[in-house]
Order: sequence, then structure tokens, then C-alpha cells
Amino acid sequence: MEIMIWNAALSLVLAIVGWVLKDKAAELVRVTILLNKTREEIAKEYVTKVEVHADINRVMNRLEVLDAKLDRLIENNRVRNLNHG
Repeated sequence: MEIMIWNAALSLVLAIVGWVLKDKAAELVRVTILLNKTREEIAKEYVTKVEVHADINRVMNRLEVLDAKLDRLIENNRVRNLNHG
């Protein structure tokens, strides 16, 4: 009789452990799926360092062109003022 009680108790403990492990494995799968979706969303919303540097370089190149135009305009105005003054 004592062995049957032990068998029942061990079976109950193993059943509980099995259920907990199954539940945790399912939760791990769910979290893994959510993590992958989060990574996909982050990739859509944020830019990479390379993209930022490329954009900054384009802006800096454009500013250099504008700076050169301003320098020519100032120089032309200076020359005109010297010729008329």
C-alpha cells in the first residue's frame, strides 16, 4: 500500500513538473515570436549609421555649394561697390 501512495505522489509531482515545463516552453516560443516581430518593427522605424552618415554627407555637400555661392555673391557685390564708389 505504501508503494502505491509513493507511486501516486511521484506521478502527481512528475505530472505537475511536466505541465510547468510544457507551459514554459510554450511561453518561450511566444516570447521568441514577439522578439522577432519587435526586431522587424525596429528595422522599419530606425535608420542605420550608414544611412545617417550618407544623409549628413549630402547635407554637408549642399551646404558647401551654398557657401560657395554666397562667397561669390559677396565678392561680386564688393567689386561692384568698388567700381561705383
